[in-house]
Amino acid sequence: MMNVKSVFVSVCAAVLLSACGTSVPLNDVPVADATSKTVQPSDANGSGVAGSGVAPVDLGKSSMPANASSESRLVYFDYDSYVIKPEFQSVIANNARLAKAQPSRKLAIDGHTDEQGGREYNLALGQKRADAVRNALAILGVPQNQMESVSFGKEKPAVSGSDEAAFAKNRRTEIRFQ
Repeated sequence: MMNVKSVFVSVCAAVLLSACGTSVPLNDVPVADATSKTVQPSDANGSGVAGSGVAPVDLGKSSMPANASSESRLVYFDYDSYVIKPEFQSVIANNARLAKAQPSRKLAIDGHTDEQGGREYNLALGQKRADAVRNALAILGVPQNQMESVSFGKEKPAVSGSDEAAFAKNRRTEIRFQ
């Protein structure tokens, strides 16, 4: 009886272990980037930046006019997200250039949300948005001690209203030079 149990357990273990295996080769799998160009793994070691669709950021050049509007200091977010959208990377790059040119000025990065959700949740989401912008600025060379990120949650809306247009304007971070 003990021998049958041992054989049964061994067979079950073998079946389970064989089910965990894969016959799909995991090396030399082509990877597609956002431009649908196929990149072979041998090219994906970091040396293939040219032609990858990634544009370099020139911090010495600004597309922000001298009389920059408040829009040039705003980063808007999608609903329930703190991911910086590609269309706002130039805003961050321009503000990084300005901050690095004026190291004595501090940056306040204010995170805001729309009125949907609870107070605590919105404060946390606003902080994540402010920290995301702060981290992006830091990656571009702005010293951490020059920046402060804070969340206002839904307490300071940019526009009033309970429609999607108002909500979209309130899901933002504001970069303020002090």
